[in-house]
Amino acid sequence: MLDVHRLIVLRSVVEAGSIQAAAAHLGYTPSAISQHLAALQRETGTTLMERIGRGIRPTEAGRLLATYAGRIQSQISEAETALADLRAGKTQRLVVHYFATAGAVLIPPIMADFGRRFPDVRVELRLGKGLGKEGADAEIVVLPGTAGVPAGFRAIHLLDDPYVVVLPPDHPLAGEEEVELARLGGEPWIDNEWPSTLCREIVLDACGAAGFSPHFAVEAHDYSSAVAFVAAGLGVTVLPRLALGAVPARDLTCRPVIRPVPHREIYVVVREYAADHPALAAFIALLQTTANERCASITTAP
Repeated sequence: MLDVHRLIVLRSVVEAGSIQAAAAHLGYTPSAISQHLAALQRETGTTLMERIGRGIRPTEAGRLLATYAGRIQSQISEAETALADLRAGKTQRLVVHYFATAGAVLIPPIMADFGRRFPDVRVELRLGKGLGKEGADAEIVVLPGTAGVPAGFRAIHLLDDPYVVVLPPDHPLAGEEEVELARLGGEPWIDNEWPSTLCREIVLDACGAAGFSPHFAVEAHDYSSAVAFVAAGLGVTVLPRLALGAVPARDLTCRPVIRPVPHREIYVVVREYAADHPALAAFIALLQTTANERCASITTAP
């Protein structure tokens, strides 16, 4: 097992750029720093620092261990802060990051119930990415499966969110129960995502599988604007079904898209060591219940 203290010494040397600077920062002698590095190299059986001229620089293994040492220090700091807050009787805190649709549809319905069950826990909701950021306990996110989830995190599936097409009520396809994606190939499309998002790629990949590339007549990077453009008769838009709970398509027709059925996978990602914390576990359980309910209740009828 690697010695945590020696890992921290290694990180200090890597960040300071020299043994002397690390010694001054940590309050050690240069000799003590060198001894810690030598012991860590023996433990790992790997060269961690190499000499360059009159100085030193980390090897690839040294940089790798220094990165993990930083994560360990961060977790130790969080643990110390949490313990100090507990001893002082301070209110517990739960920080959750989310994307807009999830924030509008999945989170609000659970907050009253969660507040009754955990009145001493303060929930802080943050729009935007939080995965891996210090202080974030969980993030609701769209992922292409769990293969890319970093070590130290756990991805918990919430729901598969299929896409629907939003049409003007007088559109020739409005009378169909389901719409084959290929039948939208000749329509003017209204974009509703930023070009780099996974959600947009899901739709484009499905269109490619159906044999066409959509012509985007209107560029809109949010669901509300896209639906408004559909209402004005400027085209059609394809968006996740869950979004209908946040952006009701009033006076419009929504139909499931098939052959293929594009869908996005929504997860809540948590830190592995915190996943079983009672408050966080309860928050996730409530999210899962709400996700199941929303998935069953959102209708695609006109």
